[in-house]
Amino acid sequence: MIEAVIFDWGGVLIKHPKASLIAYFSNSLGVNEEAYNPMYEKFLPEFEKGMISEDTWWENVCSELGVKKPNNQSLWGEAFRHSYDPIEEMFSLASHLKEREFKVALLSNSELPSMRYFYEQQYDMFDVTVFSCAERMRKPEKRIYEVTLKRLGVQANEAIFIDDKQENINAAKELGIYGILFVNPDQVKKELTSVLKVVRE
Repeated sequence: MIEAVIFDWGGVLIKHPKASLIAYFSNSLGVNEEAYNPMYEKFLPEFEKGMISEDTWWENVCSELGVKKPNNQSLWGEAFRHSYDPIEEMFSLASHLKEREFKVALLSNSELPSMRYFYEQQYDMFDVTVFSCAERMRKPEKRIYEVTLKRLGVQANEAIFIDDKQENINAAKELGIYGILFVNPDQVKKELTSVLKVVRE
């Protein structure tokens, strides 16, 4: 019996912000995107796990690029706010599930400035929110799924996890969680309908 549905954030509930963030940062630092992108990939895991501060992030990135560190209080927060693009159908789906008395969770690999922006939105459809930067672990590490299940108070076989990355779905499935790879809202609704028999327009 499914008791809970766990949503990824970037790429599921919102359009993935990566491309927009890279464009914003590149423009702010005065470098091309091809130069910035490897730095983004290199230091992101540590930032997502809360192992480095935003200040240290920019020190590392700018040192490697040979450019001046930005003096904004939070360039990442500024860029994330600019890039934020909710997929309203998915937020509506989360609310619908909550109304049907399913437990609803958010499980996201996110940086501290992004997490702060999430809480500013005061969403009311999530019973549990788990952010990598607060937990010092990230998907697809199995421990972060276990933390989410524990806080929801459900067993792995009582939960569904929706994510846009196959590696994250695979890790969830290895624990016994039912995984749905996000392609688009209609596809997710159809797959949920087949499992839950309750997701309707």
